[in-house]
Amino acid sequence: MTKVYIGCGAGFSGDRFDAAVPVVATLSALDGERFLIYEVLAERTLAIAQKLKRDNPEQGYSPFLDAYLPLVLADCVRNGIRIVTNMGAANPLGAARRVQVLARSLGVRGLKVAALTGDDLLATMTDTEIRAQPLIEGLGFGDRSVVAANAYLGAQPVAQALATGAQVVLVGRTTDAALSLGPLIHVHGWQADALDRLAQGTVCGHLLECGAQVSGAYFPDPGFKDVEDLANVGFPIAEVAADGDVVITKAANTGGLVSRATVIEQLLYEIHDPHSYLTPDVTLDIGEVRVEEVGAHRVRVHGARGKPPPVTLKATVCVDAGWLGEGEISYAGPNALARAQLAAAVVRKRCGAIGIDEVVRVDVLGTQAVFDSNAPARRTPVSFPPDGEYRVRAAVRSAQRAVAQRVSDEVLSLYCSGPAAGAGVRQHVTAQVSTASILVGRERVRPQVTLVEAP
Repeated sequence: MTKVYIGCGAGFSGDRFDAAVPVVATLSALDGERFLIYEVLAERTLAIAQKLKRDNPEQGYSPFLDAYLPLVLADCVRNGIRIVTNMGAANPLGAARRVQVLARSLGVRGLKVAALTGDDLLATMTDTEIRAQPLIEGLGFGDRSVVAANAYLGAQPVAQALATGAQVVLVGRTTDAALSLGPLIHVHGWQADALDRLAQGTVCGHLLECGAQVSGAYFPDPGFKDVEDLANVGFPIAEVAADGDVVITKAANTGGLVSRATVIEQLLYEIHDPHSYLTPDVTLDIGEVRVEEVGAHRVRVHGARGKPPPVTLKATVCVDAGWLGEGEISYAGPNALARAQLAAAVVRKRCGAIGIDEVVRVDVLGTQAVFDSNAPARRTPVSFPPDGEYRVRAAVRSAQRAVAQRVSDEVLSLYCSGPAAGAGVRQHVTAQVSTASILVGRERVRPQVTLVEAP
């Protein structure tokens, strides 16, 4: 029975750059159709990419493309491993052109590169039309400017890109699972009505999309859930038969863990309704999925069921959310907690004195922050040692960059205008975006595959 092998080289933007090297080495020793995927796109990273493209039309693809692909591109071409990735972000065509430049620098000639576009709704809809679509997530748009609006493409356009013979496919906003399901549709020839097989392929993509989360990373809790050699964690590889049966394993000679527990954790990741997980290709039902260990670091997943896909597509709209100003300073040694608390109180009072109207959040990290609101009742920590190391953080969101900067500067001023022995100030003022999700008719989305030749 024909098998397709799909390895994952990244599960988010900035994931470990060299993780794909052992994956490619393992894939190279296998017979059959082999693919390497990189999943690096999130709603916020896409919005940032859109802003970069506005500043420079040749930019807007993943800033990490140059860090990932040169490590494996030549080996992939040499061994017939095809690459599918959403490093195209806001500019798949620009990414494809950059891949051709990288290929030439590596001595790779005649590379066939395809760019998949059509997810950018700003190219086909007006601002008013976008705002008029049904809102399903988020707080809405208000009068803030739309930075980006991208529909989630499915796997069929990815399969069409592979049908051109492309060795590298650069996409923008697709579903994460489409990076894997597209190759499976292309190789196995699954039609749109093969719903159970499309469901299994979606499960495959869902298990691979977060990189090493399914192969031991993000799983360890020392003493409760232990994983060997986490520093050398192996990224996952899926073996998928023509009937959709999936086996998850990992790169050879690596650390990590592929077990029933790691697979189930990833299977349930971001699943709202296990009987109705909506994608452009199929409505996935994992209610009867069976997960079983079939060997060392080998887990079989089968039994997914598919129902017809929804008539609309989800799209993410990103709007300008102003600025985030942050400042941090550390206090250590005897009586450090009291000094940190005093510094926090000074910042709060100063922000009021200089007329900051926005809510300024001030935390003493190590005693609060992750689960806290800014409620006064949680500002007095208990059962923490008075001597130790504590870090004070102040932050504000504002429509005005100057306000964000002033709050950050109040932390800087603690060097000489705050408690004794503050050190290690860091300041950040960054542009922010917020997101909302809408539904759009499929007729609004026009996928297009473009082959990009070497310059």
